[in-house]
Amino acid sequence: MNIPDELKEKTNEELLALYKAGKDRQVKQEIVLRYVYLVKNIAMKYRGVYASFTQLDDIVNEGIIALMAAVDKYDPDKNARFETFVSKRLKGLIIDIARKQDWIPRNVRRESKEVNDAIHTLYERLGRYPTNQEAADYLNMSLEKYQKVLGKSNLYNVISLDYFLWEQNGEQNMESLVSRETPPEQKLEEKEFHSILKEGIMSLREKEQTVISLYYRKELTMKEIAAVMNLSEPRISQIHSNALAKLKVFLEKNKNKGMI
Repeated sequence: MNIPDELKEKTNEELLALYKAGKDRQVKQEIVLRYVYLVKNIAMKYRGVYASFTQLDDIVNEGIIALMAAVDKYDPDKNARFETFVSKRLKGLIIDIARKQDWIPRNVRRESKEVNDAIHTLYERLGRYPTNQEAADYLNMSLEKYQKVLGKSNLYNVISLDYFLWEQNGEQNMESLVSRETPPEQKLEEKEFHSILKEGIMSLREKEQTVISLYYRKELTMKEIAAVMNLSEPRISQIHSNALAKLKVFLEKNKNKGMI
């Protein structure tokens, strides 16, 4: 299907409004072509999640189908920016696929649980997050082994945390924005949830906060964050793992208190 030149000259916002008004197939095709890059970027960013059971091309194909559905569902007058609207659906797609595949090795799942339980216990005991050395001592393992376990459980914590946010807040996650027509009661619940999430992030160490912000809000890769912070990529991954483990403990603690 050849796309008219006048459509190619329109802005993304103009195309989205035009599609809402007329549901023209050529308009939809042009929108999809413009946002395929977003599908590929998210598929690449999360490739470590699905690499063991499917290929990048398969995820991209599934993502394009999700993108096409998102174009049909998107309402410029009600929803947040289209990029945000699509991104959260693509990430949700990958989370859902990963959970259905049960892709996490049992030993990684077990070790990740042991680390999270240790952090939670020490957090309750000390009134603060434990250092890596304190957690390693509690688990009777060397600091080097603890850091390796933490690194291996990184993707597990990413998916677990993303799904926790997904489950607690509908389709809302760290990057998502509230629809402008969300009912007042739901807006209040979402405001309280994000307040607790913000509190959890603020309780992290400065470098951990920076990594979380750059990774989830700015959507930089580990390599890009390493360049920004002038640290090695493995060190950034380690900081990220620490932050996720702490944040997961913080959120689950508040969940158990009935606050979220």
